[in-house]
Amino acid sequence: MSVIVTDQGFAETDWAADLPEAEMLALPSDTDPHGLDVASLPALVRVEFPSFADGRGFTIARVLRDHGYAGKLRASGHVIADQYAMARRCGFDEVEISEELAARQPEEQWKFRADWQAHSYQNRLKRA
Repeated sequence: MSVIVTDQGFAETDWAADLPEAEMLALPSDTDPHGLDVASLPALVRVEFPSFADGRGFTIARVLRDHGYAGKLRASGHVIADQYAMARRCGFDEVEISEELAARQPEEQWKFRADWQAHSYQNRLKRA
């Protein structure tokens, strides 16, 4: 079972049971997002992060959002709490982590970063 992280905190879910298989797509981190037809993507796109040091998934999310994808984007795998704000700013709706990672980085660490809109570089410039 995986743990889903949202701005409200942790939720347990089996992502495969949430939607019929035709309404979800798992993308590996080496996917070329420019080659995807955004109009044909299903309701849930799950972008895999094989390592917390592999940031290609952030680019995939940003490109999909820039090209008009309005479905749910889920970052999955080795995403750490420190990356949550970046994931949200790039366009992810939620993050899917293992129960082991959730035990090492408790809900409080993720919720601390849930105010991702207020602390961006762009927002700091607007206030200046």
